[in-house]
Amino acid sequence: MRDYIEAMRKRGELTVVETPVHPKFELAAVTQRLQQLSDKVILFRNVIGARMPVVSNIYGSRKRLCEMIGAADGNFCRRWTELYPGGQASPAATTHKANANTAAIDKKFPRVSGKLSDLPQITYFEKDGGPYITSALYLARNPQNKIANLSFHRSQIISDSELRVRLGSTHDLTQYQKLAEKNGDALPAVLLIGTAPEIFIAACASLPIDEDELSAAAAISGKPVAMQKCRTIDLEFPSTTEVVVEGRFLPNVQRPEGPFGEFMGYYVPVGNNAVFEVLDVHWREDALFHSLNCGSPEDMHALDFAIATRIYRNLIDKVPGVINVACYPNLMNTVVQIRKQYEGHARHVLLAAFGAHLDYSKCCMVVDEDVDINDLNDVFWAYLTRGRADTRAFILHDIPGFYRDPHKDHWGRLAIDATKPFGREQEFERKRIPGADTLDLSKYVQII
Repeated sequence: MRDYIEAMRKRGELTVVETPVHPKFELAAVTQRLQQLSDKVILFRNVIGARMPVVSNIYGSRKRLCEMIGAADGNFCRRWTELYPGGQASPAATTHKANANTAAIDKKFPRVSGKLSDLPQITYFEKDGGPYITSALYLARNPQNKIANLSFHRSQIISDSELRVRLGSTHDLTQYQKLAEKNGDALPAVLLIGTAPEIFIAACASLPIDEDELSAAAAISGKPVAMQKCRTIDLEFPSTTEVVVEGRFLPNVQRPEGPFGEFMGYYVPVGNNAVFEVLDVHWREDALFHSLNCGSPEDMHALDFAIATRIYRNLIDKVPGVINVACYPNLMNTVVQIRKQYEGHARHVLLAAFGAHLDYSKCCMVVDEDVDINDLNDVFWAYLTRGRADTRAFILHDIPGFYRDPHKDHWGRLAIDATKPFGREQEFERKRIPGADTLDLSKYVQII
């Protein structure tokens, strides 16, 4: 991660905050304001009470996310499918061989011991129950087949020895914990804070439970993921990880967690959630702590690509003409771009898209290839100018939605065909000014 941040500094895509900031609200507030101005990475050098600087907005740019996986044309979904087609990753091994020189790895990446309270105690939103770790990847192994899983779960800091963690009912880590609980066992896990970009992106990927996200990380980088042994549990962690928290999920124990300001823009109320017993905390020399504002561009862009790639892969196996997919997770809205081939093509795509991801597609919209799927203004322009508003939208009633929905607020589906009428495409050709897309504006005015 630090190598990537240095690269962003050299490119002029790093904003450095030298002024001391308080971890309660102030850090999140400055992050939010800076994200409104640009998508640059943000580095806080002086966080009050913390033993390390804080970095944020690493993944707050769609362009940078595409660069990270080599999607030169900006089509993240297509490139991801090329890197990881149907779960078949590159042949690169995910860890060192059994006879690897682990002592040499430990020497190359020396670590400093500490405790949870040494880390930045960041409270993000006004009514949050306390400080949270929001950017950590949980690494655990299936108790049965030992397949590694990487996943994100908000974690409330209770004390130096305890985190309370939201494990959703559909998450793979939840299934791992249930398997361990059947035998009355705790589930060993390690929190990774500040990983290499390929590991973060792999953790975002929505892979089947029997696929190893570390393999996906190796596919992105084209080389094995260097690993180190944990100190207190029988797991390994990626050696370049900035901060590591080792511990275990206690079996059959839940305690109150929350409230917390989640990605949809509302507070999730206090609820009984998993308890993580902290056994050890350590970090690299001169470590950087990754902070992530939930619901921010950094959060939404990463989640967008995670959901979109899953839907894209499902769609290309079922319907023709699919070009790209974009998601707006905080709106539970999916936009699919197609090359329309027949009357009713968009409706086939809409039905297939709803079945591809049952949680996040409360609304699905299909557009032509000339529409910018990352701009909802452009998407709605296509819907409202290319045909009737009534017959090109339909509602699917009483279909369960987002998994955390006790009052059924997210039941039902809205489907919108925003494509041109089939056979009349020439009537809807977009006007354009030759050269406007490619001219160098600096020749005419001073660019700030």
